[in-house]
This record gives sequence, structure tokens and C-alpha cells, in this order.
Amino acid sequence: MRNARTRRAVLDAAIAALVVAGMGLARGVYSNELMLFNFIMFLTLSQGLNIIYGFTGYLPFGYVGFFGAGAYGFALAVIHLHLPAIAAMGCAALAALVLAVILLPLLRLSGAYFAIASMAAAQALYEVIANPDLEDVTKGPYGVSLSNVFAPALSYYFALAVLAVTLLLVVWLRNSRFGMSLQAIRDDSVSAAMAGIGVVHGRTVAWMLSALIAGLVGGVFAWHISVFYPDTAFDLSISIFSTVFLLFGGATTLLGPLLGVFILYGVYNVIGIAVPQYFQFTYGALIVLLVLFLPNGLVSLLTSRGIRVP
Repeated sequence: MRNARTRRAVLDAAIAALVVAGMGLARGVYSNELMLFNFIMFLTLSQGLNIIYGFTGYLPFGYVGFFGAGAYGFALAVIHLHLPAIAAMGCAALAALVLAVILLPLLRLSGAYFAIASMAAAQALYEVIANPDLEDVTKGPYGVSLSNVFAPALSYYFALAVLAVTLLLVVWLRNSRFGMSLQAIRDDSVSAAMAGIGVVHGRTVAWMLSALIAGLVGGVFAWHISVFYPDTAFDLSISIFSTVFLLFGGATTLLGPLLGVFILYGVYNVIGIAVPQYFQFTYGALIVLLVLFLPNGLVSLLTSRGIRVP
């Protein structure tokens, strides 16, 4: 059993390494760096969302709140503390973790109540950040400029490092006792508690890890683009895209969110930019077909035949 689990973990890690290496090499052969960066961003966010939803069953529609907190944690550290970019990334992570601690009571909710409450919390944070009265602190609705730390190459590879760590974290969760305990909590929290599993502890750790990932992505996003506004950092479409990519590919797996991002975000970049008038129809049709015929995502095509999906 242990040998089989080790082989599965090695296979999962190999897939993660191929994805990271591919995205690293792509920068040298494809000129649209911003599009590649967005791929990395959504690959990481969808896996971060996978940790809290795929392993515990909590779906935060306000996941963008952690992303925005990380972006502004980074920006304010650069502006007010004059920290270098690498050190400011620590502030991005800290901002997301502080927000996660503040929102811990939301885990007492479930289902749609939790999803909507998390979205309301993200909107509330946006209103605070965008308040014109706080212009001296947050720059209010007028946005921030971080041209003094602008370094597209370094920020790109830092984002790649965050993706690598996130993928390895998911690999560990899929093959560890702790990850299996989280899935037990997701399937039946009462039975899991009776079996001696720390339900509150498990959910808390997953929540904090998921928030940390989003905060780091938000921080490196702020670093990479250098000029952004509250509407950009707290754009609800970031949560929507990450959720759709995750559900389209298949939650709880490593491969599912990767497929979701590469396929759907690839379609978005081909159709949504080239022929935007057809984008919403095509995107909507894909999602409707998925919900009707593959409610567990694309990976269910394999799992329904007894094939293990990484």
C-alpha cells in the first residue's frame, strides 16, 4: 500500500514538474508574457480553491478577497514601508492570512450561506480599500503605481515558484493522511468527528492554506503589472473564473483544475479576444454541457471507467 501511494505521489509530482517547466519555457518562445502570466495566475488560484473546495467542500465565492488583500498588502508595503519586492511578498501573504483569521467564523456556515457570506466579506473589504477618505493610506479608488519595483521577468518566475509550491501542496494532500482526513470531513463531517478526526482543525488549516495561496498570487500580480485599481484587484470575475476552471476540470484532483484552465482560458483567449461577440455563447454552451453530462468535471470521463486520475 505504501509503495503504491509513493508511486502515485511520484506520478503526481512529475505532472506538476512538467506543467511548471512548460510554463517556464513558454516565456522564451511566446511573446505575449501577460497572457502566460495570467495562465500561471489562474492555474495557481484554481488549485488554491481546490484545497478548500475539493478537499473540504467549502466554495468561497469571495475568494478574490484574499487575492485583493495580497495585492494591496504588497502594494502598501512597497509604498509606505519602502520594502523591496521580495520582502513585500511576505506582507502580501500576511495580509491574506490576517483576513482568513478574521473570516474564520464563516466556516460555521455551509453551502450557499458560506458562499454568499464570503462574497459579501470580499465586497466589504473592497469598499474599505476604495474609500476616498483613505486615499493617504490605500490610494482609494485612484489606484496604485509601483513602477519602482517593476520587474516583469523576476515577478514572472516568482509566480512560477508559487505555482510549483501550490502544485506540490496539492500532491501532498492527495497522498497524505491529512488530505484523506479532509476528504472524510467533506463527505461526512459528523462521521469524521466520531472517527477521531479534528474537523475544526482540518477545515481551519485548509482555509488558511487556500487564503495564503490567493494572497501570494495577488501579491505577485501587483508586482507584475505594477499599476492597478481596487476594481482590478477585487474583480469578482477572478473568483468566477477560478471556480469555473476548477469545476470544469474536476475538483480534488491535480489534473482537473489544470485541464480546466488550459481548455477554458485557452478558449477565452482565442474566442473572447478574436471574436468577442461569440465568446459568451460558446463559453455558456460549454458550461451547460458540462453541468448536464459531466457534473464531476472532465476527469469523470476517466474515473467512471475505473481509471485513476492524478
